[in-house]
Amino acid sequence: MGPHPRTAGRPLSATARIVPDVPTFAVDDGFAYEIPDGIEVQVGSLVRVPLSGRRVRGWVVATGVERRDRMKPIAGVSGDLAVFDADLLGVLRWAAMHHVAPLATVLGRSGPPNLPRRRRFGAFAAVDPIGPPPGLTGVVEAARGDGRAVTHYWVGAGPWGDPVARLVAPVAAAGRSSLVVAATWAEASEMAARLAAVLGDRVVVASSHLDAAVVTKAWVEAALRPGVVVVGTREVALWPVADLGLAVVVGEGRVGMKEKATPTLNARDVLLKRSTVERFSVVLCGLVPSPEGLARAPEVVRSGPGRAWGQVEIVDRRGEGGLLADATAAALRAAAREGKRVFVYSERRIAAQRCLKCRTLRRCPQCGSSPGEGRECARCGAPTVGCTTCGHDRFQALGAPLGKVVAEIARIAGDEAVGPAGSGRRIEVGTERDIPPPGTVDLAVVVDADGALMAPDLRAAENALRVFARCVAAAGAGRGRRGLIQSADPEHPILEAVRKGDPVAAMQQEAERRAAAGLPPGREAVVVEMANAPAGADAALRETVGDRGEVQGPVQRHEGRVRWLLLAPDLGRARIALRPLVAAWREEGATVRIDADPLEM
Repeated sequence: MGPHPRTAGRPLSATARIVPDVPTFAVDDGFAYEIPDGIEVQVGSLVRVPLSGRRVRGWVVATGVERRDRMKPIAGVSGDLAVFDADLLGVLRWAAMHHVAPLATVLGRSGPPNLPRRRRFGAFAAVDPIGPPPGLTGVVEAARGDGRAVTHYWVGAGPWGDPVARLVAPVAAAGRSSLVVAATWAEASEMAARLAAVLGDRVVVASSHLDAAVVTKAWVEAALRPGVVVVGTREVALWPVADLGLAVVVGEGRVGMKEKATPTLNARDVLLKRSTVERFSVVLCGLVPSPEGLARAPEVVRSGPGRAWGQVEIVDRRGEGGLLADATAAALRAAAREGKRVFVYSERRIAAQRCLKCRTLRRCPQCGSSPGEGRECARCGAPTVGCTTCGHDRFQALGAPLGKVVAEIARIAGDEAVGPAGSGRRIEVGTERDIPPPGTVDLAVVVDADGALMAPDLRAAENALRVFARCVAAAGAGRGRRGLIQSADPEHPILEAVRKGDPVAAMQQEAERRAAAGLPPGREAVVVEMANAPAGADAALRETVGDRGEVQGPVQRHEGRVRWLLLAPDLGRARIALRPLVAAWREEGATVRIDADPLEM
């Protein structure tokens, strides 16, 4: 059969490969289309194409592809700007493979919510040449354009607005752009305000919390205007940024840096991957570095000498009953009397329990975590038993719901003194999302450290240290300011690290412990979680992974979900093998979530 009349004699350049916006692995390779006369496209262009009798959106991933018979023409181009270039496309392909996700679901992350339209921008005002922070001169020089991609870890309590301004201002003065990612919208907006005081209209703010038109305008400015400072939440990590010289990730190990739904993209990992391709520098910031962050940025710079936070007292509650130890009650009573500001943290997800007879912490005999209140350990699935020390079968919870904590403190300090977070009372009780900024209270109290330390999660120690550090840092440093942490295991290494104010050494030790146990960052990890699992799912998963990795599980989760953990030094082959299996499961009606590099294991 000869060439179709429409395509006969057309040059190869008048063709393009397009991935349609259809969330399935079946279209990952894209389809070849003809580029009609009068239409211009490039890699990253948003187009409209015919597919299976309907017209869909798609992305151009290549031009000048092999010509085929009866090629269908592109119907039209949407917007004025490409949403990625060849370098960023390579990162997007990596992200899709790494997270076992259809390519189309990742390509959409790089574009704005509305169609991008080209705009004109005026010149920026000159930037005051602020000196870079101590220890980060090399990063700044690389970001200004000396051809290197440098990665450092910057440890400190914050607030980060003014320190980050000193980091990005010299980069902006050289005419290059910076990208600053924060863990929450509240932190991003506060950071943007501090940076705007130094850099004026160079600061571009973006987050999914904002109106779509506002976000699209910010996206266009970031893509077209070199010298901007883009500040936002994790979504901006995949944005194209004109002449990007530096990326700053503030709170790199926080849960807010990672998408919960598939694909579970992590802003830190995306930007580190981009830096190797696009050649820009990266600074990871945080109060408590993750083992993965330290592994990727071994050069550690501290924001100041000495302790990372103020004084901390570990309150031993082994010999005491009740929700609050005597020392904690006395501190709260004194703070109320003196009119001091107090934050009390309560872990509401899981409370540690102790034996009513011997007062020993209740642990799973198999994995050592808090087994919870069910019949099986929430971490390893082992049957729950009585106290492993004395055999008694009655236990006392060491944590409590927020309302109960408020009521207990009201009994000690008075009803008018205490309330939930946001109440404006002198003593406020809250969870992780309510932890105040550094230095804004006089006393910080952690009611139940053991609940976090013994959580049914292989990252429990890291997560607990991060939360405890944020709590005690909220109390700042100085005379009369301190943190109190209640525990029935006061010699725990994480609590010792909090008392010493040294998170780096603790996380280096945690990385060594994990390596010895065969866990990340020593090995890669992927969680497969499923609802409505088809019959034989466990056997199918094990057969598919084969010798490509170790399969642990399944563990029953809430609402009938099951979970497996995959581990190996390199899960690349396993990720590829999983793609058709995941597609088949979904076709059978299962809801499948793939969590690559999980924060909860």
